[in-house]
Amino acid sequence: MVNVSSFLSLILMGIEQTQGKDLNDWLPITASRKAKWWYSAFHNVTAMVGAGVLGLPFAFSQLGWGAGFAAIFGSWAITFYSLWQLVELHEVVPGKRFDRYPELGEHCFGPRFGYWFVMPQQMLVQIATDIVYMVTGGKSLMKFVELLDHNVENVRLTYFILIFACLHLVLSQTPNFNSLKGVSLLAAVMSICYSMVAFITSIKKGIHHRPESYGVRSHTEVGKAFDFLNGLGTVAFAFAGHSVVLEIQATIPSTPEVPSKKPMWKGVVIAYVIVAFCYLSVGISGYWAFGQYVEDDVLISLRKPAWLIAIANFMVFFHVVGSYQVFAMPVFDMIESYLVQHMRFTPGLLLRLVARSSYVAITGFIAMLLPFFGGLLGFFGGLVFSSTSYFLPCIMWLIVKKPRWWSFHWFACWISIIVGVGIAILAPIGGMRQIIISSKSYKMFS
Repeated sequence: MVNVSSFLSLILMGIEQTQGKDLNDWLPITASRKAKWWYSAFHNVTAMVGAGVLGLPFAFSQLGWGAGFAAIFGSWAITFYSLWQLVELHEVVPGKRFDRYPELGEHCFGPRFGYWFVMPQQMLVQIATDIVYMVTGGKSLMKFVELLDHNVENVRLTYFILIFACLHLVLSQTPNFNSLKGVSLLAAVMSICYSMVAFITSIKKGIHHRPESYGVRSHTEVGKAFDFLNGLGTVAFAFAGHSVVLEIQATIPSTPEVPSKKPMWKGVVIAYVIVAFCYLSVGISGYWAFGQYVEDDVLISLRKPAWLIAIANFMVFFHVVGSYQVFAMPVFDMIESYLVQHMRFTPGLLLRLVARSSYVAITGFIAMLLPFFGGLLGFFGGLVFSSTSYFLPCIMWLIVKKPRWWSFHWFACWISIIVGVGIAILAPIGGMRQIIISSKSYKMFS
């Protein structure tokens, strides 16, 4: 019979192997640098084409045709430019790699202020996204089950979110970013597939029955103004992948002959082409088919054919499983780094089990407490996503590169900063109103 000491030694088997090594060789972001350029492509698709794409028809219903097109096209162009900046800044100092967003912040804004200016913003993006994905995963699984078996219509959403959280208690023990490649690839494929299902079924629905006119959701001027702000935040949420760009690039090898920015950028371009296709096809077709009555998740509006919509919801479930882990990796990296460096914990399996399981439990609890999908998109999209994706990379570029006044990069940076700051200030107002309205029809742990 195995005694207690032997059992503990088996659990902590990997601890001694990590002692005496560079901490970066153990942390999940930098433990493996063997990624290929196509890893960049599907990691970025997984990070981008997530819950946000399903909310774009809802954003159109709050913005209208003209403002909706402008918001998506403008956001795509601005974030494509700011993502290029991050890829270029990853190795802006010869011989040094900024593997994490806060590390680049320290270089640009100073060691003390830079870290505490950037790190909270990035962590808010990661945690907020994971909370929304908890809600999305639970709702998608619930919709899948309801479409297959109408006898379970009264089962609480809380239980489905709990199932989603339990799955992540296992997946969260994946050692490092590169170990997620299989999960992330499946998630990227699923995101494209369910986007096409939403697009095709919306077109089919619209051909047979579509609204006679296309207005916006609210009928009062005050309501239209608040909805407009929430719509901007929903679009901003859809472009949230920048908060993991440096971490994705950190997994790619780099040499003087082939710096990491070359394969990284190749993957980013492919990802952004896919992003544009998915976002426009789903956003336009969903609003065209349902008008201002579209749900905050377009798959909820689509009901026929039931079997196909059920499969699409199951695809969403699989996708957000991968997306949750992609956004969680920088959080795991930060938590484990802090516990080892500042709390003097020994790196090993037990540390990861407790730290990562605690994070999954906390995000799952908040998701069960506040399952307001549409309001969460707008609120979080404006509050922090616009910063890390729209204007923070531009501010860093101005500080490091110092482009000449009135040059292309000078203009592009300032336009992005003005637009991004505007969204950051205004969009959370609309998102909070949407949460308050949604809360009237929800109960805690509903």
